[in-house]
Amino acid sequence: METMTDSEWRAFVLEGTRTGKAAVTRKDGSPHVTPIWFVLDGDDLLFNTGRHSVKGRVLARDPRLSVCVDDQTPPFSYVLIQAEASLVEDLDELLRWATVIGGRYMGADRAEEFGRRNAVPTEYLVRARITKVIAERAIAG
Repeated sequence: METMTDSEWRAFVLEGTRTGKAAVTRKDGSPHVTPIWFVLDGDDLLFNTGRHSVKGRVLARDPRLSVCVDDQTPPFSYVLIQAEASLVEDLDELLRWATVIGGRYMGADRAEEFGRRNAVPTEYLVRARITKVIAERAIAG
């Protein structure tokens, strides 16, 4: 097992269409984990979520979250990101980043379609400031 450098983990999480698994804590203390489409912007991880979704409601109450991105083929690698979220409601900013995210996962030809679909008043842009990263490569070495 080897620890990834800053540039290595950033390249790893942005490779292809790897999804993140976002974990938040519900009000009753139980965990909630869901897959997300995301991109990085400097030291921020960005994704969209519905205002009335579990993630949206939890992050409005408690901004802490963890996101795990992994490679599910041997020798297996993963990056665990801890972050604190800000919820952005500005529709222009939401459209900008929802389009970038849509392009990453659905291709450039469908980026605008997905951007417009997600840049609506019922959505948040989650801008999660990264506070800690654990990144391990080849854990089954």
